[in-house]
Amino acid sequence: MTVARTAVQRAVADAHRREWAAVLATTVRVAGDLDLAEECVQEAYVAALDAWTRSGVPAKPGAWLTTAAKRNAFDALRRADVLRSKLHLLVESDVTETAIAPEAPAVHDDRLRLVFMCCHPALSLESQVALTLRLVCGVAVADIAKAFLAAETTVAARITRAKKKIAAARVPFQMPGPADLPERLDAVLTVIHLVFTTGHTAPSGGQLTRTDLVEFAIDLARMLNQLMPTEREVRGLLALLLVNHARRDTRTDSSGRLLLLEEQDRSLWDRAGIAEGHRLIVSALADGPPGRFTLQAAIAGLHATASTYAVTDWEQIVTLYDELIKVWPSPVVELNRAVAAAMVHGPAFALRLVEQLECDGRLNGYRYLPAIKADLLRRLGRTAEAVAFYRQALVLAENDAEREFLTGRIAACSAR
Repeated sequence: MTVARTAVQRAVADAHRREWAAVLATTVRVAGDLDLAEECVQEAYVAALDAWTRSGVPAKPGAWLTTAAKRNAFDALRRADVLRSKLHLLVESDVTETAIAPEAPAVHDDRLRLVFMCCHPALSLESQVALTLRLVCGVAVADIAKAFLAAETTVAARITRAKKKIAAARVPFQMPGPADLPERLDAVLTVIHLVFTTGHTAPSGGQLTRTDLVEFAIDLARMLNQLMPTEREVRGLLALLLVNHARRDTRTDSSGRLLLLEEQDRSLWDRAGIAEGHRLIVSALADGPPGRFTLQAAIAGLHATASTYAVTDWEQIVTLYDELIKVWPSPVVELNRAVAAAMVHGPAFALRLVEQLECDGRLNGYRYLPAIKADLLRRLGRTAEAVAFYRQALVLAENDAEREFLTGRIAACSAR
C-alpha cells in the first residue's frame, strides 16, 4: 500500500505540531543529551515520510515517532560505545516508556520535566525561554526572535549556548525537588505564557491561531497548578490563559477575517472557561499582593465579564495596568495601558503616550505599536497619517489574518 506523498507530508506536519514535545521528552530520557535527542527525533520525522508513504499513516503517529526516535538514540549510543556503561539505565527506561503510550499522563509529565530542565537557573531567563520554546514546543527560531524583538542570529546563538551549558553541567532530566521549584517558577510561567501567546496570535502563517500551541500551554498550566496548588501566580497564569482562550471562536469571522474585541459576538464566548478563570482570579487575589500574571488575568477577566465593549470598566482596567507596570515594567504593558487610556481620556491623550514610547525606541520593530498609533490617528480623523502607520504595521506583520485586516484599514482610510 502506498499513500499520496502530499497526504503523508500533511500527516507528518500535523504530527510535528501535536507530538513533537512528547516525542522529544521521551527521547531525552533515553539519550541523556538534548542535542542527541533532538537529532534522533528529527531523523524519526524524516524517516516517517518514506515509511508512511509505503505503509500508510499509523493509527498513533506519536507512538510510531517515539519508537523510531528511541531506536535512533539506542543506535547512536551503541556507535559511541557507551551502551555497556548505560545499559541498566536504558533497559529501565525502555521498559517504562514502552509500557506507556505517548498519549498517557506519564508522557505529559515528561514534557513538564523537560520544561523545568530547560529552565535551569544556570541559564539566563532569555536563554531558558528561548530554549524551551525551541525544544519543547518546536517553535521556529524566527518566531522566537519576533517574540523577543531580537535578531534571529542572536536567538539561535543563545539556544546553542544554552544546550552546551546544560550538557556541560550534566543537568539531569528530572523534576527539581520542592525546595528548588520556586527559583525556576518565574521562568516556567514565562515560558508557558509565551507558548500561549505565540499560538494565540501566530507570528506568521495563514492562520490567526495555532491551536496546538494554545492547548499545549493550557495543558502545562493545569499540570503546574496541580503540582504547585498554593502558588497564586500559577493560578493567575492558568486563569489568564483560560479567559483569553474563551474568545477563540469569535476572533475571526467565517471567512477568516480578523474581528476586533468590540466586533466579537460575546454570546459565543466560552462561559465555562470564563467562570473557571474568574474563580482562579478571585482565589489568587485573595492570597496576597498580585503578581504580573494575576494582574493580567484580572484585566482579561474585566473584558470577559463586560456585557458589551462600551460598558467595560475601562477606569478599573487602567488602574490594573498601573499596578502591572509596578510589578512588571515593560513597554508592551505601557502600550496596552495606552489603548485602555484612550477609552477613558480619549484618543488624543493616548496618542501622546504612544508617541513617548515611539521616541524611546524600546518597541522598535514591534508590529502593534504602529498599528495602535494608526488606529488612534484614524479615530482623530487624521486619516492620511493613519495610512502611513498602517503601512508600517503591514510591513512588520507576517500573519495573513493581520495583514488582511491592515490592508482593509488602509483602503478604508484612503477612501476618506
